Amino acid sequence: MIRSAMPMGGAPASRRRGVAGSGLPILGAALCLCASLLLAGCSGAVPDTEVYPTAADFEIHGIDVSRYQGDIDWNSVRASGVRFAWIKATEGGDRVDEKFDANWVAAKAAGVPRGAYHFAYWCRSGEEQAAWFLQHVPNDPQALPPVLDVEWNPVSHTCPRRIPRDEALATMKTILDAMQHAYGKKPIIYTSVDFYRDVLADGSFSDYAMWVRSVKTYPDVKYAGRHWNFWQHTAQGHVPGIRGYVDRNAFYGSSHDWHQWLVAEAIEEN
Repeated sequence: MIRSAMPMGGAPASRRRGVAGSGLPILGAALCLCASLLLAGCSGAVPDTEVYPTAADFEIHGIDVSRYQGDIDWNSVRASGVRFAWIKATEGGDRVDEKFDANWVAAKAAGVPRGAYHFAYWCRSGEEQAAWFLQHVPNDPQALPPVLDVEWNPVSHTCPRRIPRDEALATMKTILDAMQHAYGKKPIIYTSVDFYRDVLADGSFSDYAMWVRSVKTYPDVKYAGRHWNFWQHTAQGHVPGIRGYVDRNAFYGSSHDWHQWLVAEAIEEN
């Protein structure tokens, strides 16, 4: 989201991988018509392909916002069908999103389940960052779990560092532990493809729910072998009540799964 435990079922049927259909050669005057690629008697080369769903195949959709979305009409957002939102709260150890307080209050008043996220800054200690987040995010039992946003930020003017993997993992653990202790909910990890590849691809923090950014491909392509729970599929979404672009996200699961997850987190959806 750079601007400068809950495995679920209920995935769309198209997520269940299969082999896509392909044309079979006509041999002489004989035409082999296949109702299934598994039907005996059909011959010819069949490409090994994957069939993946699109974001539209999922039932539950949400957004994530920061000051870049300006003033938001949360009642219009709710009426459009948005079912959840994560709101940027803090970054590093000295930045608070200027729209956080207003969004935090207004989203709840409109009946949109919302949570707060912290953008990790690799030139501050985990202790400093955790304390900063806790200082600025209220402890609301009805809030979604807090999110730790971990990604490399090469465009940062103050900290474009890619710290060693062990250091990144240690910083993450410090912040995640502090979040869970303070709010009583296991945090969610948001990550990007390059950070995942460099730091998390070995299965680190696999017991945490994962929110992944993948705007060009289905997440399974870039995060192979890792169960994900939320998918940020575009940074150029449009939602009534928000001027300009907004990040759009899909929940991995059915409406029933979403309800069960909210119940497990002790969250009431209006």
